[in-house]
Amino acid sequence: MKSKIYILFALVLLFQVNQVFAQGCEGDEPTSNDSVSAPSVKIFGYIQPQYDYNFDGGDNKNTFKFKRARIGVRGTVYKDFSYYFMLEASPFIGGDDQEDVYLMDAFITYNADNWARISVGTFKQPFSLEVATPCHSLTTIERSIVADQLVSPQRDFGLGVYGGNKYNKLNYAFAIMNGRGLKIADNNTKKDVIGRATYKITDFLSIGGSFRYGFPKLNNNEEERTTYGFEFLVELEKFKVQGEYMHDDGAYQPGAGGGCGVDPIDLDGLTSQGGYIMASYDVSEKFQPVFKYESFDPDTDLKGNIDYQERMTIGINYFFNDKVRFQLNYLANIETVVNVDNDALLAQLQIKF
Repeated sequence: MKSKIYILFALVLLFQVNQVFAQGCEGDEPTSNDSVSAPSVKIFGYIQPQYDYNFDGGDNKNTFKFKRARIGVRGTVYKDFSYYFMLEASPFIGGDDQEDVYLMDAFITYNADNWARISVGTFKQPFSLEVATPCHSLTTIERSIVADQLVSPQRDFGLGVYGGNKYNKLNYAFAIMNGRGLKIADNNTKKDVIGRATYKITDFLSIGGSFRYGFPKLNNNEEERTTYGFEFLVELEKFKVQGEYMHDDGAYQPGAGGGCGVDPIDLDGLTSQGGYIMASYDVSEKFQPVFKYESFDPDTDLKGNIDYQERMTIGINYFFNDKVRFQLNYLANIETVVNVDNDALLAQLQIKF
């Protein structure tokens, strides 16, 4: 662990300058590629200590933990070439034994044009509004079940092209990726093709769609997987509503991993779908209540599936300032076939730097 931290700070000394990137954890909204004249360096990161209390009908297991603990460096080294490097240090979503610091994002970007920013390395798959949202900017502590299960792996090795910025109505992202996730090389001769596009219809309404086609199985060039999704975002002065629907069909490799610390369900050969809708309201600059309803069906062909999931999340976000945030979420899990005691109360304090 210490050796990897030393490597990180060595890179800080070698590289210079500062820019926001679309596919990392620091800021996932597309931005312009204006050049930076004054050399500088940006060290960034955030930590999220968390307390989980599970209403399991028995001992009510509870624990203190780190949801995430990340540190990175970013900048520009030569004209329009930029870099982004981030380590995950949380022992709860660490390496194979959940105890090692590991490389999460690391990519080089050539900013050829506002409509052609080309990246190569390891980064998020360009799929889904909620997955594209930086982890420190999520409205609820947990991403939706469907995003954690179907956008799998959420991070991968590949080459991506990005276009547009927050001032453009149209934004797009396209990537060719291994399809196997982090910490492992590709093991077949095929690649996954992933893309996402959004369009701002009015000042307050944006819509978008995502698509992925790939071959996730080990040493297998025949069994394919297709995933698509639709999204919308309404942003009024204080009121915000967003929602997504995702559909997945075909081969699946659980070893590729799901969302942060999530155990993926084996969906091999199944047709799965799900979605969510989430609303929040800024009562003040500091206080924001939120409500989220979601569902996930891992096998649409199986009637009365006990693994079908619904969930309501009721929460509050309190912003001490733009760097410090407290979140409190109650997760009401709804079973439609067999009732299970599995609700949870999550509390998280976040500091970003």
